Amino acid sequence: MSSQRFFQTVKKVFPTTHIPKSNQEIAHLISKSLIKPDPAQPLLQIPPSLLSNLNPHITHLVLSNPQVPIESCLHFFNFLYTNPNPSLKLNLQSLIMLVCRLFKARKFTQANNLLNKLAIADNFGHPFSDIASLVAQDGKEPKIVVKVYDMLFRVYADNQRFKEGLEVFEYMKNSGFEIDERSCIVYLLASKRHDHVEPLFDFFRRMVDSGIGITVYSLTIVINSMCKMGRVDEARELMNEMAGGGVKPNVYTYNTLIDAYVKILDLGRVKEILIAMEKEEVAYNVATYTLLIQGCFSSGKIEDAERVFEEMRDKGIAGDVHVYNLLISWNNRLGNMIKAFELFDELSERGIVPNAHIYGAVIHGLCKAGQIDAAKDLLNEMQSKGIDVNQVIFNTLMDGYCKKWMIDEAFRLKFVMEKKGLEPDVFANNIIATGLCISNRHEEAKRLLCRMMNEGIALNSVTFTTLIDIYYKEGNFVEALRLFGKMKEEGPIPNIVTFNALTDEYSKKGKLNEAHKLRDEMKEKGLMPDVYTYTSLAHGECIFGTVDQAMNCSMKCPLKGWFQT
Repeated sequence: MSSQRFFQTVKKVFPTTHIPKSNQEIAHLISKSLIKPDPAQPLLQIPPSLLSNLNPHITHLVLSNPQVPIESCLHFFNFLYTNPNPSLKLNLQSLIMLVCRLFKARKFTQANNLLNKLAIADNFGHPFSDIASLVAQDGKEPKIVVKVYDMLFRVYADNQRFKEGLEVFEYMKNSGFEIDERSCIVYLLASKRHDHVEPLFDFFRRMVDSGIGITVYSLTIVINSMCKMGRVDEARELMNEMAGGGVKPNVYTYNTLIDAYVKILDLGRVKEILIAMEKEEVAYNVATYTLLIQGCFSSGKIEDAERVFEEMRDKGIAGDVHVYNLLISWNNRLGNMIKAFELFDELSERGIVPNAHIYGAVIHGLCKAGQIDAAKDLLNEMQSKGIDVNQVIFNTLMDGYCKKWMIDEAFRLKFVMEKKGLEPDVFANNIIATGLCISNRHEEAKRLLCRMMNEGIALNSVTFTTLIDIYYKEGNFVEALRLFGKMKEEGPIPNIVTFNALTDEYSKKGKLNEAHKLRDEMKEKGLMPDVYTYTSLAHGECIFGTVDQAMNCSMKCPLKGWFQT
């Protein structure tokens, strides 16, 4: 074999690759591979020997090379960012360099994605002063620099990095950069969304002191947060203060305050807000009227609620699904079923599609009135319109069935609910158990409730009361008293129904001292004995011949404002 052929064979078997010695040479060769890459696999053209010699300086030289297309830079960046090899990890300088290039190329979505990586990555862990220095160095143009700071401010807020976001804000303010109020709104909304409330108020004051052009949108966010914390009067003072500075509240701002005052039933303050709206010529919208109607209903002023609704219609303000839901729900609650059905028909006539809450309210009213077949028809109509049946509606119908002694129908509905992927909650199980007890199927009720306990569903006072009543009827006083003791020690707190169940059983068994002690314990816990309490005591006294004591118990009912029958 000739020498020439020998060396050719050796080259094929043991190929050699020239490894450049300088960072510039390596960066040049990588850049050359990325300038005209294979669109399908842009990184396969970079020899592994070059990648093995990467360092932060080389990465920065590649990403800053204007001849390398921005998309190729992104591919290269993502490769390094996701690579598990620690020697290939990126540094802060490379990330900021690429962000600035993306801004110059007006690829803001990709820039935002990179800044999100910066916000959530602990491995970058640099103070903002370092980031600011790199942005100024790589951004060069003041316009680009400000935009990068602005986006970083928003990104920090979205990622709950409020401290870092505040650093960006202060840096921009101290550097004389213009701060966009819309970015501040992002910070305010993120603070509100994550219950970062106290710093939210402090930040708003910084906005005001920094001379940022405050709009009513920022103001309303802050007022809403203050109202949710119960600081309603402070919120109103802030609104008046800002109005004096030229930031006029709009209908949403006023509605926020009205909502807060309605919740605490301070209708006097509501009236003051309405006067202020009229003075400033701010027209009510449908939400305003909805809040006013809620306030009237909650205060028991039913006629006023109807008058407010008529006023809304007279002014040509179309009702929406929320106001009709409110009106129908309250009329059902008050037993005004005819009015509720009229409103339901009116809603459909106006082309408003009822939602699950409205259907649920009407179904509840029908079940309450014993019209279970009509409730089923409405359920079918609801499903035909593609509106899903929720847990509350299932519970309502099951309760309706149980009260009509149709316990097997209630079980069938429970099965349908489970097939839809809705797990029966404590209320559903209590409804079925109560229905079983009404049908004298106590053992089944007990098994159901005990199974619920074993499945880890948190019991409420109704569950405990039902079980206690069952154990007493079985003569198992020890277990009944154990459960009662568990309620008092661990919760839930026994309610008047629980106490009455025990009082009745003690009275029937002649344990009148224990029954009277329970009545006294009720009073100590702030639960006022009712007609059932005293009737049970009087009945017990009569059974055991203490007629004078029975009369004494009976006489106490009228004194408490109840009527004997």
